[in-house]
Amino acid sequence: MPSDPLLAQHVLEFPGGYTRTTGPVVGRFLSELRGRRIVGVRTKEGKVLVPPLEYDPASGEPVTDEYVEVGPAGTVTTFAWVDEPLAGHPLDRPFAWALIKLDGAGTALVHAVDAGNPKALAAGTRVWPAWSDHPTGHITDISHFVPEVTKIVANVRAEYRLQAGGALRVFLEGVERGVFLGGRCGTCEKVYVPYRASCPECGNAIPDPIELPDTGTITTFAINNLPDPRAPQVPFVSAYILLDHADIPMIALVGDVPAHEVRQGMRVRAVWVPEGERTASMANVRWFAPTGEPDVELS
Repeated sequence: MPSDPLLAQHVLEFPGGYTRTTGPVVGRFLSELRGRRIVGVRTKEGKVLVPPLEYDPASGEPVTDEYVEVGPAGTVTTFAWVDEPLAGHPLDRPFAWALIKLDGAGTALVHAVDAGNPKALAAGTRVWPAWSDHPTGHITDISHFVPEVTKIVANVRAEYRLQAGGALRVFLEGVERGVFLGGRCGTCEKVYVPYRASCPECGNAIPDPIELPDTGTITTFAINNLPDPRAPQVPFVSAYILLDHADIPMIALVGDVPAHEVRQGMRVRAVWVPEGERTASMANVRWFAPTGEPDVELS
């Protein structure tokens, strides 16, 4: 019959702490950390070792006595993500163990990176050290590394008043009365809406405005699936509408028709707010709705 295995528990413990001398090379590295500086040591071949070693691991030759300040920033070369930190880990939240090649160093340093989530970290990510509040001359004087700041979120709010003048004021005053005002160029005969004081094509002055019908034809349109306080429903349609007798279209909402039934060439009419609610604003036009007339064939 198989017997139970023999088990014996062993504990290796140094109650007063394990004390060892650092030597001049590691001691210099830790002393610099206490001053919030990171140094490496140069080998005879010119490579900078970080953390510094007393011997070049490639050749076995003693290093030089030239210490080089590196970093403090560096580049992640590879990392392993830790979803559930253990009691002895440097952070109490998910983090990464990473190999970080500090600027000016020839080797990589292993340390923790607080990136928030693994998608925020990749080979090539630039990181900076977060220093301990109370440095003591230990590797933990670098609490951890954090990714370089590449974007910020700022709350932005701009408030301004737009004062309509000239031709735009004339057009909006017409909209307040429930009519669309355009302008006919005396040279090229093109009719522009909204009304403008000069022809954008030939530059000639446009005389007094003319009234245009509030009916027109959809030339092109877009179906929108994001909410808009001006829209009758979602999805809603915004369209370029060529008013009758005009030569350029104006953009407006289309309502009183399912979005999937809107089409190019559809005949529409403006739906106005009640006369007592009107102001000098395009908000006087709720939207354009189908007239029921036959579609127009667009050229």
